[in-house]
Amino acid sequence: MKLKYFILFFMITINVSYGQNGFRFESTQRKIVIPFQLINNLIFIPINVNGEALTFLLDTGVDETVLFSLDDKNEVSLFNVEKLKLKGLGNSDAIDAYKSTKNVLEINGYKDFSHNIYIVLDQEFNFSSLIGIAVNGIIGYNFFKNNLIEINYESKKIIIYNPENKNIYKKINKKFTQHEISLEENKPYYISNIKQNTIVAPSKVLLDTGNSDALWLFKDKTTNITIPDKTITDFLGRGFSGSVFGVRGRITNFTFGNNKFENPLVTFPDSTSIKSVNFANNRVGSVGGEVLSRFSIIFDYKNSKIYTRPNNRIADQFIYNKSGIEIQHDGLEWIKETFEEIENGGVNVYNSTSGEFKPQRNLKIKFELKPVFKIFNIRNGSVAQEAGLKENDKMLRINHQNASSLSLEKINEILKMEDGKTIDIEIERKEVKMKFKFKLKTLI
Repeated sequence: MKLKYFILFFMITINVSYGQNGFRFESTQRKIVIPFQLINNLIFIPINVNGEALTFLLDTGVDETVLFSLDDKNEVSLFNVEKLKLKGLGNSDAIDAYKSTKNVLEINGYKDFSHNIYIVLDQEFNFSSLIGIAVNGIIGYNFFKNNLIEINYESKKIIIYNPENKNIYKKINKKFTQHEISLEENKPYYISNIKQNTIVAPSKVLLDTGNSDALWLFKDKTTNITIPDKTITDFLGRGFSGSVFGVRGRITNFTFGNNKFENPLVTFPDSTSIKSVNFANNRVGSVGGEVLSRFSIIFDYKNSKIYTRPNNRIADQFIYNKSGIEIQHDGLEWIKETFEEIENGGVNVYNSTSGEFKPQRNLKIKFELKPVFKIFNIRNGSVAQEAGLKENDKMLRINHQNASSLSLEKINEILKMEDGKTIDIEIERKEVKMKFKFKLKTLI
């Protein structure tokens, strides 16, 4: 299992327009296939916005399309811009934003000629550094609303089925299991049986591809499910209105897609972080990417259904980052590397000093741009904090590997290893290099 590294879970509380036509096929082809990047259970796809290639998080938990970073782009044209306010998860006030209309979005022949975009160009909200790639925005309902959308997490492909193909449902029903959902405020909801101790509670949950945790539960929305005895207090991520905090623990089990998940990790956000969120009636939580990624899932918004098929991850255990440190990408820097180069294609050259024929070797120095990683959050009472690590420490090496040669996701995989594994970390703090060692320890 891959626990969430960064939660992107937005609730836009604004008056929106429902006059958009949404994405449609440009041709008569039966399906469109879109490869995607899967990072910490989150889906990232390339979409052209008015002719410029941008990267978006695909999120069933949002209604409107949001653009929050253009750092890696020279120029993007946006039309008919007006100012407004946005609110969402977090404990701060509403933030300034802009609305742009009549934009053209396209990906592999899947096109929308009149798309609304909400613009939040605020560096506090830019989470590219927490993912490890440049992310420009987030897209939700309008991507899904017109067609059958299959997300195959195992192959890392999205398949969009043309609704003109009359045989598609017959093929789907042979391979997938059908489930009812409700579509409320343009978001998909599912009834899950959630069990804690001896109590089983049928619970309405949002199916949220933009949340990489397994299950979120809102403690003020249900009396049947209480916070477990063993929990850890944690930073959960950022929303439109600031940081999100809460606790993590485990419950007995819950169901999704005809499967029962035993002893899953559950996240309970702090009530102050969700006070500005407008909840659908009777909603108690969300099912996120850590569960959804164990399936191929077809979303059928028009008929209020989903179709599921388990993949090879279905029986994976629910694990988490036991170190207590969260790492972020902190830009690039020039790294000096030295290496030996054999000249003359490896032909032996006579060395008069030694009287031997040997390959001619020269010492070379090169400079490369490499990623920089630092600790941006550390959990109180964690093994990493007890070892002496601090926020803003720059990571140089982890388990004898140069951090600059690893991806952010690979570093997080190391921090999620099994109980008792030793973590060796070399950091730089105020230009002083320091080494730390600790063992991963399960607390929940």
